[in-house]
Amino acid sequence: MTTFQRARSEEQRAMRRQAILDTAAAMLAEMPVAQVSLNELSRRVGLAKSNVLRYFESREAVLLELLDVASREWLEHLDGALTAALGTGTGTPYERGDRVAATLAATLADRPVLCDLAAAQAAVLEHNVSPLVAAQYKRAAVANAVTLSGLIREHVRELGEHDAMRFTAATIMVTGAIWTHSRPAAAMLAAYEADPSLAAMRLDFTTALRETLEVLITGLLARPSHRSARSPLADPIKKTRRGEQHGTHDDKNH
Repeated sequence: MTTFQRARSEEQRAMRRQAILDTAAAMLAEMPVAQVSLNELSRRVGLAKSNVLRYFESREAVLLELLDVASREWLEHLDGALTAALGTGTGTPYERGDRVAATLAATLADRPVLCDLAAAQAAVLEHNVSPLVAAQYKRAAVANAVTLSGLIREHVRELGEHDAMRFTAATIMVTGAIWTHSRPAAAMLAAYEADPSLAAMRLDFTTALRETLEVLITGLLARPSHRSARSPLADPIKKTRRGEQHGTHDDKNH
């Protein structure tokens, strides 16, 4: 634990913010999101709880920023992983789609902190932040989704832009859901051990995610959407891309 003196410059304040983020990231390597408390975070970073709240308005605001950081780090790695898995793009669209699904599942399985944060995002992390922080996070999340959609299209261009966005949105949502279901409570684990017929219901995260993504991408390839089709999943991403191209973000002057 480090005890900080009062931050008096922008550089010092930036250092405090980064120290808080680094400490929270270290805690997530030791414990699930649900066990990360603001009190323990304050103790470990060496600041009073009230001082931590000068830099982040809540525990959830800290974790949302870490989710964005973890997402961007995954995307940077994913670019090379997809290239290694798919090479020069040989094979049918369905074969390439399966390899994309397998690569997504494997690289996400290697990042339990990212998966744990993604699983908590909608149900927990977005419920104790201000509209300002919520909007900042959503803009970052959409930018990450656009990047993921672009990476997928590089290897399965037959999807088209609209369907790549639909697949991206679905990937983000099912990752958190499958992660939660693949981490059963102690009572459920005991039930599986006591009754072998129930054990078959226990999910392996990598396998379940890969198989789900294979079905999703195969379905989109087999039944592509029409240009005029509207998707509640893809539309926010598409609108954001249009806003970026024309410089119409609400916060462009900030």
